[in-house]
Amino acid sequence: MRWDVLQSETFRPFREYSCCMKSRIAVGTSVMVMLVAGIVPLVEGLDVVATERDVVVEVPVPGPLERPDDPPVEAELAPWMPKTTESTIVEYRGFSSIQVNIGVDGLNIPADAANEPSIAVDPLDPNRIAIGWRQFDSVRSNFRQAGWGWSDDRGRSWTFPGVFTPGVFRSDPVLDADADGRFYYYSLKGSLLCDFFFSNNGGQTWAGPTAAFGGDKQWFTIDKTDGAGRGNIYASWSTSGNPWGRRVFIRSTNGGAGFSDPVELSPAPIWGTLTVAPGGGLYLAGNASFNYNVFVVYRSLDAWDAVVDPTFDSFLVQLGGRQVASDGPNPGGLVGQVWIAANHSDGPNRGDLYIVSSVDPPGGDPQDVHFVRSTDQGESWSVPIRVNTDDRRAWQWFGTMSTSPNGRIDVVWIESVTESEPNIGQLMYAFSEDGGDSWSVPVAASPLFNSWRGWPNQNKMGDYYDMVSDETGADLAYAATFNDEQDVYYLRLWADCNRNGISDSHDMWSGRARDCNVNTVPDTCEIVEDPAIDTDDDGIIDSCQTPPRTGSGRATP
Repeated sequence: MRWDVLQSETFRPFREYSCCMKSRIAVGTSVMVMLVAGIVPLVEGLDVVATERDVVVEVPVPGPLERPDDPPVEAELAPWMPKTTESTIVEYRGFSSIQVNIGVDGLNIPADAANEPSIAVDPLDPNRIAIGWRQFDSVRSNFRQAGWGWSDDRGRSWTFPGVFTPGVFRSDPVLDADADGRFYYYSLKGSLLCDFFFSNNGGQTWAGPTAAFGGDKQWFTIDKTDGAGRGNIYASWSTSGNPWGRRVFIRSTNGGAGFSDPVELSPAPIWGTLTVAPGGGLYLAGNASFNYNVFVVYRSLDAWDAVVDPTFDSFLVQLGGRQVASDGPNPGGLVGQVWIAANHSDGPNRGDLYIVSSVDPPGGDPQDVHFVRSTDQGESWSVPIRVNTDDRRAWQWFGTMSTSPNGRIDVVWIESVTESEPNIGQLMYAFSEDGGDSWSVPVAASPLFNSWRGWPNQNKMGDYYDMVSDETGADLAYAATFNDEQDVYYLRLWADCNRNGISDSHDMWSGRARDCNVNTVPDTCEIVEDPAIDTDDDGIIDSCQTPPRTGSGRATP
């Protein structure tokens, strides 16, 4: 379908997200010079810097989403908030959610709020994990900063050192790690411009920032292939409330030392993500410029080449429903963004592309998690498949996806109890090991919680969750209100080592899988990661034997 036809179609009424109500203002050269000189300091080594030319600024009505309209205020407990909590671990049916935004004493920080988490995992050492989030020191203020925490023991314990650039309004954190284990933190400022920070020690300390253009709802990905584009950084953002109009894409070919001048994409991929496929092809997916029934995928097969300006093809995609924001369980934010990922396995699905999003399907059900697949580099897409299995009129929101190196597709979402109580829900997890043809039985991975609790002067629990998959499962960063306030949690989601189609975490809780050393890790997964701990190959960790195995394959007499 042609884009001009789509623009003229009448879509179903929608409760407008504040960033979507826009007017357009032409800004002259003099203003552009001010922006470049006063807000975006030029960085030595930039691929290309912005030029003195007119830009189109899209101004939301009544004002930008990320306006730093509240000054920092002293924290004050709301009536429902606990004074403290001694436990920062939430156990549920074999799943352990570990709080990340904790004080130096390892306890919950009363009266704060933390949401919109993103995660980076070192591919060379999965013990090293960093999570970033929006840190509200008080729910009495809209003022937030860039919080982060790090772990060097695979998420079992966390350190929250503080915030980047204290006293500076920051939002929309996005993290990733390159193939060599360097961490990146993409941060939005109140000016609706963005910075990159960098870490070479697993997120314990950070360098930067480097100015990176940007705008509201930015996202980025890194080329982790072994091709010529290895290490390239690609980023995009929403057209709403940014200084660049429809110029919403940048890249860095020098490890983030500098970024190219923004490139126009029209219709822009709104509230979406990016991925790099085997061979270095770049793909962006999102809502097609606020036409909520239609989604768009951009493809660049030359973005990896530092000596050419990237070119793009675009393809419209149907997800079997419309994107939703400012509704139901998250009245002031997104109810799901558009996730795109590629299959990097050596199996038959290598190179396939996948999209997952929470959408409002036709009929009475307010929201489901839908999946589509492309086997021809994004030129055509499959009929949407519903990942969640319930038939209730309920909200399946914050649908989030990642893919593992061996080709498994992991999906999580929040599932509400009923349509009438969209704020009461729990985390659900499902996966596919055959390219999305079939899916595991979804399992609940957290207790119920109330998404309306602990709003930090915003009626939202952020706009997204984030996770990274590996051969045996996924590392998830998510926000929940188990303490009757918004906090950030880390959760390890074990997939299906025993190949029975059910999450190993659920198997462990139900007794179908062993955890003989009581470390919340299924023995089968530990043995897959390190076969040396089971020298006689009997499926039991040697240290759990009585008496312990000697390494000879036989028990000591």
